[in-house]
Amino acid sequence: MKRFFVAIAALGLAAAVASAQDFNAAVDAFNAGAQALETNKVEALTQFRQALTLAQACEDAEAAELIGKCKEIIPGTILSIAKEQINEANYDAALATLAEAKAVATEYSAQEAIDEAATLVPNVLLRKGTTLLKAKDFASAVASFKEVVALTPEDGQAYLLLGQAQLQNGATDDAIAALGKASELGEEQAGKLLSTTYLKKGMGLLKAGKNAEAIEALETSNTYAESANAYKLIASAYTKSGKSAKAISAYKKYLEISPDAKDAADINFTIAATAQKSGDKATAKEYYAKLAGTKYAAQAEAQLKALK
Repeated sequence: MKRFFVAIAALGLAAAVASAQDFNAAVDAFNAGAQALETNKVEALTQFRQALTLAQACEDAEAAELIGKCKEIIPGTILSIAKEQINEANYDAALATLAEAKAVATEYSAQEAIDEAATLVPNVLLRKGTTLLKAKDFASAVASFKEVVALTPEDGQAYLLLGQAQLQNGATDDAIAALGKASELGEEQAGKLLSTTYLKKGMGLLKAGKNAEAIEALETSNTYAESANAYKLIASAYTKSGKSAKAISAYKKYLEISPDAKDAADINFTIAATAQKSGDKATAKEYYAKLAGTKYAAQAEAQLKALK
């Protein structure tokens, strides 16, 4: 029997004449698979698998070589099908195909295909989650992003997206944990989201009369990104708690960050009046003096005379 060398060239396999009918059929199937690779990968995979089955029924050396070639090309062909599904945004099908690719590659000891499948899975899950997030299916997006961070725990973007989805899904505490991890991994946007999230949390606590907890949340907000609003709310919480000096300090920070705020005159008057009430005449005079030319000018002038 003439020796047959299996190789793909110009999408074909040149086969020598073989005496075994099964082997010839296996070669034909392999050739058909090679020709179909560019146009129909699903058909190509079917042909390669048929070639493998037929070759495994033979016992000579030529069949063993063909079996080896089939086992080399089948995992890669499955991966190619998965990539087409990814490009078509058919993510669930792609994930199932990647699982198949990994299983077949493991069976055939094709380490390169195993590694590629493992790399593609979190990428597909990330794309799926992002699509679900845009579609406002927040619960499903959360589930998808959780799978990503389980597979790639150092992926800051995945934690960022997970936190965003959890915020939209109403899971604030979970979102804070995810965004905190994203921030640790260098995602700057996570810090801004954390600042906003703690600000909103502080507002809710303040409305609920939980002043100490509100202050803690608002101060945490400022650790990620300082905001005038946070300082204004902190001042309000301290005022309600009877801590005038700390309230004044927070109001001053508010004006420092937002000196041209529309309510600047209101805040200056509040500082002056609070300081006067607590016996801090110097601060009271300083801030009453800032009110010349404002709607509080007459009141401020009267209080300055009284303080003298």
